[in-house]
Amino acid sequence: MNRINKKLQEDKKLLSIYFTAGYPKLEDTVPVLEELVKSGVDMIEIGLPFSDPLADGPTIQESSTTALKNGMTTAKLFDQIKDIRKTVDIPLIVMGYFNPMLQYGVEKFCKACSEIGIDGLIMPDLPLAEYEEHYKATFEKYDLKMVFLITPQTSDKRIKQIDTASDGFIYMVSSASTTGKTSGFSNVQRDYFERIDALNLKNPQIVGFGIKDEETFKAATKTAKGAIIGSAFIKMLTEKGIEGISSFIKSIRP
Repeated sequence: MNRINKKLQEDKKLLSIYFTAGYPKLEDTVPVLEELVKSGVDMIEIGLPFSDPLADGPTIQESSTTALKNGMTTAKLFDQIKDIRKTVDIPLIVMGYFNPMLQYGVEKFCKACSEIGIDGLIMPDLPLAEYEEHYKATFEKYDLKMVFLITPQTSDKRIKQIDTASDGFIYMVSSASTTGKTSGFSNVQRDYFERIDALNLKNPQIVGFGIKDEETFKAATKTAKGAIIGSAFIKMLTEKGIEGISSFIKSIRP
C-alpha cells in the first residue's frame, strides 16, 4: 500500500509540512527532512523550486529564488534524496510545477521518484483533463498519487470529478489568495470547510494556506483529515534555521 494511503488510515489529525528543497542552503534538504521526522510530522511536501511559482506567496517565492540561486535543480534534488528511505519512513510528496517535470521528461521523473521512494506529486498547473488523458497511466505505473487542489470557488461538480480521479487525498486550499496571506479563518472559510465536509467525498481532505499555529491547525482540521503548513515554516526556517524545527512543530501540535 502507498504510504499516503496508509498514513490516511491512522486515527489522528495529520500535520504535513512544506519546505523548499535547497533552502536556506543548498545541502539543507536532507537535514530538514530528517529533523521534521524526528519532530513527529506525519507527511512532508518537498518543494521543487521554480522561477515562476504562480500559486505561492512572497515567502515561498523568495525561498524558491534563493534555492535556485543556490544551485537547486530537479537532478540535484533527486541526487540529494536518493538514499532518503534509509532514514525517513513517512510519506513524501514532491510539490512543484509541471514545466520542470516536462523538461526532465515525465516518465523519467516518475521513475526517479519511484526509485527514491516518493509517494505522490502535487502539480498545481497540471489540469485534471490533461492529467487523465496523457499522464495518469504513467503516474499509476510508478504508484505515484496525484494530489489535486480545490478552492472555495471550485464547483461541487468539479470537486466530485477531482474526487473520482483521486486516490489519496484532496488538497483543500483554504482561500483563493496565494499562500502565506491569511491570518486566521473567516466565517466564509468555515462555511466552505463545512460545505466540503457535507459532500461526503471518498478521499479525505487536507487543508493548506493560512495554517501557522495551534489555533489555525485545530480550526482547519475540525472537519478535514489534516493540515499543511508552508509559509509559516519557511519563515521560521529563515529566522531560526534547522535548530528551530522541533520547537516550531511542538507549538503547532503540543
